[in-house]
Amino acid sequence: MKKIIDINSDLGERPEALANGSEEELIWHISSANIACGGHAGDAQTMMKAIELCAKYGVAIGAHPGYPDRENFGRVEMNLSAQEIELSVLAQVRTLVDLAQSVSCTVRHVKPHGALYNSAASNPATARAIARAVCGVDKSLILIGLAGSRMLEVWKNQGCHAAAEAFADRRYEPDGSLRSRAFADALITDPADAALQAVQIARDGYAVAADGARVPIDARTLSIHSDTPNAIAIAGAVRDRLLREGVKIAPP
Repeated sequence: MKKIIDINSDLGERPEALANGSEEELIWHISSANIACGGHAGDAQTMMKAIELCAKYGVAIGAHPGYPDRENFGRVEMNLSAQEIELSVLAQVRTLVDLAQSVSCTVRHVKPHGALYNSAASNPATARAIARAVCGVDKSLILIGLAGSRMLEVWKNQGCHAAAEAFADRRYEPDGSLRSRAFADALITDPADAALQAVQIARDGYAVAADGARVPIDARTLSIHSDTPNAIAIAGAVRDRLLREGVKIAPP
């Protein structure tokens, strides 16, 4: 059976990237986009621009809710109750869904951002709050979370659709967690190295950890951070290598 994988990346987080055309260059190489929807970044204007880009290039539209903390770009965990998380995520996702519907587009998935994503991966209460929020908007939305983490099990138990995610541009630890950005080698910035990791995950079901060990990974989507150095070149190399290796690229 032919292997199938999605390539996702984040849009609408940096207004300058929309203005200078770099996000339009990136979108050529991906099949799904996660659009910042007002929490850690994004406003109605950037959301609509990103939606229009997705529609133009046939890329699946997703919401990218984060902690409402623009100062730290949503990368620092906030001390919020489960109800506060639920209400924040619900408002962010609903905003993007409403904007998309206003131009006859459909939001397909939801991927939490940054510290919210990391919290959901290890904290079932956070994962459940996100699930309640997403189901409160549209039960058909697909939640994207870290392959092998508890969040996927929680979401499925809540009756949500879920897709496992791996990263082409992040190094892994032997236990399957992402290597902390505190380490110099946490990011994979060489396009060829990222493409190799993408193929190993999509075709062979593993990634090589920082210590050289093989980490089993079963993922349906591959992420490339839009703010990783060389992101556009990485996305292009990943897509080209996957296609050469006979992997089909399609949204989950």
